[in-house]
Amino acid sequence: MYYFPYIYPYPYYVNVPMYNYGRQPVYWTIPNEIEYAKQLGFLQSSKGRGKIKLKDYGPEPFVVNINAAAKQNNTYRTALWTGKHLQVTLMSINVGEDIGLEIHPNVDQFLRIEQGQGIVQMGKSKDNLNFERKVYDDSAIMIPAGTWHNVINTGNIPLKLYSIYAPPQHPHGTVHVTKVDAMVAE
Repeated sequence: MYYFPYIYPYPYYVNVPMYNYGRQPVYWTIPNEIEYAKQLGFLQSSKGRGKIKLKDYGPEPFVVNINAAAKQNNTYRTALWTGKHLQVTLMSINVGEDIGLEIHPNVDQFLRIEQGQGIVQMGKSKDNLNFERKVYDDSAIMIPAGTWHNVINTGNIPLKLYSIYAPPQHPHGTVHVTKVDAMVAE
């Protein structure tokens, strides 16, 4: 009675939107922004594409793709921005290692996992870490001042994260290549 031509089981779309989340230089509205990006080393050849110069940019105004910066970082701790009331550091925790049990009596801390998986432990005393949660990509961890805490990498790749301290915890320009370097400095 009715003719139904064979239809492929999946719809075929011709005009599918393409999402490009990166900001293209063509669309930059401020002429000096291109020159500023060149000075900071953000515009590079195709071989160095996407690399961010990891150094402490504070206390100057600064914008960065924090996800890319955290994933690029291979040091235990690198201060990315240190201001008067806030500090952002990048961390890379090797497989099977941890941040180390620590407490910041007068510093609130925020951690965000960008790659990998682990366990966070927290508590009011170092002998009673009664708060324990699994963490993975996109997990956010809030650590109140005066709370003992540790993050352990339980995955099979380095745990990449960034930390925000308020007020700053480490001197401007801090770079600890390894956990041992960090322990010696503290």
